[in-house]
Order: sequence, then structure tokens, then C-alpha cells
Amino acid sequence: MTDVELRPQVYKDPRPEEYFAPFHERVRRHEPEAIVYETTRVLTVLCALSAFRARGYGAELVPNGPVILAPNHASFMDHFFTGAFIRRRVQFMGKSQLFKGLGEWIFSHGGVFPVRRGHHDEEAFITAFKILDRGGAVVMYCEGGRSRTGKLADEAKPGIGRLALESGAPVVPVAILGSYQVRNWRRLQFPRVTVQFGEPFKFEAISDTARDEQQQAADYIFARLRTLHAELERVGHKGALRSSRPRPTRPRRATASQERRQRRSRELPPPRPHTDFLGVPHSPATDGGEATDDREHSERN
Repeated sequence: MTDVELRPQVYKDPRPEEYFAPFHERVRRHEPEAIVYETTRVLTVLCALSAFRARGYGAELVPNGPVILAPNHASFMDHFFTGAFIRRRVQFMGKSQLFKGLGEWIFSHGGVFPVRRGHHDEEAFITAFKILDRGGAVVMYCEGGRSRTGKLADEAKPGIGRLALESGAPVVPVAILGSYQVRNWRRLQFPRVTVQFGEPFKFEAISDTARDEQQQAADYIFARLRTLHAELERVGHKGALRSSRPRPTRPRRATASQERRQRRSRELPPPRPHTDFLGVPHSPATDGGEATDDREHSERN
């Protein structure tokens, strides 16, 4: 069994639930503001493509309408890597500690909504359901915390299972390879990052779910993500690029026997019509001229 070190939750946000109510209300009522979202998107995409040489594959698998994107989590940049390769405006839960100062305005106007980690934060789920109800895209991490090693955790948190079951929205697993080393940018080390989108799937919607049902759904989602991530690890960054390229179709060269048959067919005279089709029995011992003479002789007699 692989040891996975998840980033610990250092502290709980001491601010009361009421403090975050305006941020939830704004995200529930409004789409992300275009100028805020697109400006942030341009800056983060340029950073992802240039500094981290990020590449994404399978983005065409993300359906229109409500969808849950379920990536693995190893970096603070994962939500930007996830959204960089699809044109839809994705929204995600951000830890409440991010909502301070100017960040409050940027995040809430950009479509991010707070979650109070370590608390049973029902408001975060209500906001996520509202986004899905209006056909939006929500990013939710299966593991609930960041991995420091890039390895996936042993099991998923039940929250994503609840969101998938009670919304009935399609789920798209998203495997991110290499992002756990993004924190090395301070040492001027910029790892290559690859993002692979998987096939969407969905559960039959259930209005009220028990915790064991949520966990079962979360485990299934995580299993699909684990398979996708393992395959991406196996082929690596370059392998993902090669497998994504369409193979050119080249004209196949004829074999020697095929070429001989083609030459013989060009040298042979055109075939004669089968005389059975003309009402005259065909005789292999006679050619067309003799058959005509015999017919004329019989007519004279």
C-alpha cells in the first residue's frame, strides 16, 4: 500500500457562518462576471502553458449542461489546470480562508464559493446544487485534501458522492499528472503538467441520500479517476501526447502476389459474354463463330 501524505487542515476558520452568506448568495444568483473570470483565465492559462508546459487531452468529452468535474488534488493550481482546457466557466469550492481582503471580491465575482473546512457546511452544498440546477460546471475534489506526493489517497470523501447522487449530473473524472511539484516554482523549478479528461457517467438522481450511499458513489467516482490517473502515469506526458494524435492513413502497398494478379488481369483479353444469357447453351469446346454456323445450318434444315 502506498503512503499518501495529505496536506493537513491547519486550523478551522473562526469566522461565523453568517459572514460567508453574502458570498454564497451572490454565486447562487449570478453567473461569474465575464471580465473577472476571463481576465483570471487568460493569466492562469498563460502561466500554465508557458511555465508548466501544461497540456490537456479529452476536453471534448465534457458535456454541455450541468456537470461535475472530479480531479485529483495535489496543488493550489489544480482548479486552474482543470478549467484551462475547456471553454466553459467552471466554478469550485474554495476554502473559506481565501476569502480575505481583495480576494473576497475576486473570488465571489469570479464564481468561487467558500467552504468552511472542518465544519458541516451545508451552505456550500446548497450553492453547488444551485449552480448545477442552472446548467453550470462544478469542480469538486474526491480526496478533500491535497496530496504532497502526487499519489492518490486510499479512499474518497463522501461529499462528491452526495453531489453526484442528489443532482443526477454527469461526472467527468479528471486526471492531473505532475502538479504536486508546482510548489517548487519558488526554486525556479517548473514541472510539466498533463491533464486527461475521462468519459462522463452519471447516477440515477436520488433526492435524499444516506451517508453509506454517498460513500459508495464517491468510491465509484474515485475508482474511475484512479484508473484514468494510473493510465496517465503509465504512458507519461509524452505518451499522452502521442496517443492523442490521429494516426495518418497511408495508402497500403500491394503485395507481390497482388501485383502479379493485377498484371495478368491487364494482359488477358476481355472476357466473352456467357452464351447462356443469350438463350444459347454454352459449349466450352466451341467458340462463338462455330455456334453461329451450327445455328444457321439447323435453321436451313
